[in-house]
Amino acid sequence: METRQLGNSDLSITPLGFGTWTISGSGWQFSWGTTDDRESIGALRHALDLGMNWIDTAAVYGGGHSEELVGRALAGRGSPAPYIFTKCGRLLNEQGAVYGSLRAASLRRELEGSLRRLRRETVDLYQVHWPDPDAEIEEGWGELAKLRQEGKVRWIGVSNFNRAQLERAQRIAPVTSLQPPYSMLRRAAEAELLPWCRQHGAGVIAYSPLLSGMLSGGMSRERARQLPPSDWRSRNAEFQEPRLRRNLQLVERLRQIGARRGCSVAEVALAWVLRRPEVTGAIVGARRAAQLDGVIGAMEFRLAPPELEEIEAALAENAAAPKTDC
Repeated sequence: METRQLGNSDLSITPLGFGTWTISGSGWQFSWGTTDDRESIGALRHALDLGMNWIDTAAVYGGGHSEELVGRALAGRGSPAPYIFTKCGRLLNEQGAVYGSLRAASLRRELEGSLRRLRRETVDLYQVHWPDPDAEIEEGWGELAKLRQEGKVRWIGVSNFNRAQLERAQRIAPVTSLQPPYSMLRRAAEAELLPWCRQHGAGVIAYSPLLSGMLSGGMSRERARQLPPSDWRSRNAEFQEPRLRRNLQLVERLRQIGARRGCSVAEVALAWVLRRPEVTGAIVGARRAAQLDGVIGAMEFRLAPPELEEIEAALAENAAAPKTDC
């Protein structure tokens, strides 16, 4: 299985890794709705059986529930153990709403909780989830550098940082990786972030490469209308008109391209993200094992130049619709 070196680290990761946001359960601000823990653990184990060698999670996902599932899924699995990437700096209040803290003491407590839930002594990659509050970036990043020196985390990275924030962090300690949103429908990273990472030798882990399922091939108008209030996507403009119609038209174009190559819509969309040399890996989530069978081909599938041109034309048409930043 192909692997790629993640930035300045010694981690060689597969092009796809398993993301646990989707299996975090309900009851918090960015929940995907009710999930079945047994199915979630089955999906995670199936991802590893298919060859993925890293798992991305976060302390805030379900208030630690996703990390607990990772710990349970890996218990007794044996070698080789997958790399574990988790994140800090996001907390939940009593109502399940998310807020940020990058205070040193808070991040240290978060790591202790993560290690306990993950049943690990170290984390392979520890990431600042969001640069929030902005004024605490230096304190938070400095603390992550200390945690690495102490051996509690092997490498440190960031998520959702802009270029100026990356520069501030880099002055304190090297940034091993950046995790930005990046997909056909979220291309802002191409302007400054991907070039910055290339220049500074930082890896790029793309999150939401299928735009939270919109580009998976499984979304429809009916399914979008039936998303329950507990699923945060029910409040996202990309799953509502007028964007929904344009997005589904794009999906049909991708379906045609994939059909000619024997690939799924999701595999085409993921291959498009992975075409960029700066992108080390992309996160894919699944709540059921079978969902992964339609994405795993992207580990090796490569789009040909004429197909990339066809996709660019389709994206130009999609861009004519009203845009949002959600």
